[in-house]
Amino acid sequence: MGQRRSGHVTLLDVARACGFSVSTVSIVLSEAPLSQNVAEKTRQHIRAMAQQLGYHPDAFARSLRRRRSQTIGVLAYDLSDPYCIPIVRGIQAGMQPGSYLPLLMDAQTQRGLFDSYLQMILERRAEGVIVIASWVFDETNLLSDVKKNNVPIVIVSRDLTERGVSSVLVDNETGGALAMRHLHELGHRKIAVIRGPEDMFDSEPRWAGMQSAAAEVGIKFDPRLVFQLPNLVDPTSGFEGGMDCAKRMLASERSFTAVLAFDDLTALGVVRGLLGAGVRVPEDCSVLGFDDVLPAAVATPGITTIRQPLREMGLLATEWLVDAIEAREQRREQTLRLHRAPPELVVRMSSAAPPGRKKRPVERFAGVT
Repeated sequence: MGQRRSGHVTLLDVARACGFSVSTVSIVLSEAPLSQNVAEKTRQHIRAMAQQLGYHPDAFARSLRRRRSQTIGVLAYDLSDPYCIPIVRGIQAGMQPGSYLPLLMDAQTQRGLFDSYLQMILERRAEGVIVIASWVFDETNLLSDVKKNNVPIVIVSRDLTERGVSSVLVDNETGGALAMRHLHELGHRKIAVIRGPEDMFDSEPRWAGMQSAAAEVGIKFDPRLVFQLPNLVDPTSGFEGGMDCAKRMLASERSFTAVLAFDDLTALGVVRGLLGAGVRVPEDCSVLGFDDVLPAAVATPGITTIRQPLREMGLLATEWLVDAIEAREQRREQTLRLHRAPPELVVRMSSAAPPGRKKRPVERFAGVT
């Protein structure tokens, strides 16, 4: 067989190799009902030749015939952030049963790229869109364009139900309270807090949960021990911000025995900053994070954290989106949905009773109360 202009084996190539018409080969390889009219020996020969040549069906041509792309646009705010990876894996797992192909794009925490990629997703006729966006982007006309084109969309890590967008996120307020209660139960009363950046959707509800739980047990935060991370440039900004906040805590000369960090990368930065100043974790100071990303589990010490069910959130978002796509195709009403996933306390080595207080045994996993 001569050199093909395209690198892909076509139906015509298979037809020439086995000596049958393209229509016969197409009927057999697509397992159409008419293939039962073709002799079994012929069908076996065609299939064997297709396998020998390495033939695979042309999904692009099939989608043109069906006027369906079988692709779902997945737009992540920053794939270098370990927070995004489990969500993406959940999304991919949810797509496989329906043979959908993820069109994965990385906005790199840049508003311009976010807008550009969302437009490209629309131009390529993706059948639905999943956005992983915990930072507060300005919802411009592009999201409206998605709705106007009747393209189903689900947001992960934001609540945009007021804009008519189904949303999956963790219950941040409950998570903040859960972290605060854990430190209180260990005996900590002097607690420093690192709040998240102003442009992060999660920041305010987590802080509200911490304040609520602290008020329940009569703990008042020292304003000089409450810090806020600057707006993120990339995932390493949280780690660097944690180190900087640790230095500022120590420089304040205020007494504290524990630190509640906005997320795991910030907590890791705090640990680095404290250890660099000779403060041991957890012997001298406990440190808590939020998210339960992989670095928190493999670090030394392992970071006690509030787990988000990230993979499960991605899987649920995909299930909702596929259901919305089917509803659109069947001309059924698409249901607006909101799910706040329950957080979970994961106890590791970075939290313990404060110095001078007898340690109490704790469970590795503590459910939400």
